Amino acid sequence: MNVSSRAEDYLKGIHEIIRRKGYARIKDIANELNVKPSTAVDMVRRLARSGLVVYEKRGAVTLTPKGGEVAEAVKRRHDIFLKFLELIMVPRQIALKDAHILEHHLDPKTILQLSRFVDFLNERKASDLVNELVSQFKEYCKSKGVRL
Repeated sequence: MNVSSRAEDYLKGIHEIIRRKGYARIKDIANELNVKPSTAVDMVRRLARSGLVVYEKRGAVTLTPKGGEVAEAVKRRHDIFLKFLELIMVPRQIALKDAHILEHHLDPKTILQLSRFVDFLNERKASDLVNELVSQFKEYCKSKGVRL
């Protein structure tokens, strides 16, 4: 199923709200995504027509199994990029913003390889080689005038 990046944002947002609160309402979705409630209603209706959410007027919004799969896939991609960006010492606020952009625009094969690389490094974090590389990278960045 081909889902727009904006629809993915809504699904991920709804998923996060439900994780935090146990339910999601239009007001919650609008606040989460920083949009007007009327805008949130329009998108939620589109998602419902696509079979990704269940929505009854003035009721809670729930993800269908397919909507949940899409939301979780977007969240996984986001987390991969966030881990990678933090690994290369991108400041957290910038990493969050950039991970959001990247989660929508890279080929799945690229995402898979990046995921494998991040996992590979994380599994070896205790090794002297990885620690030495991270330390050397910090020094390299400092020598280039980058504040960490």
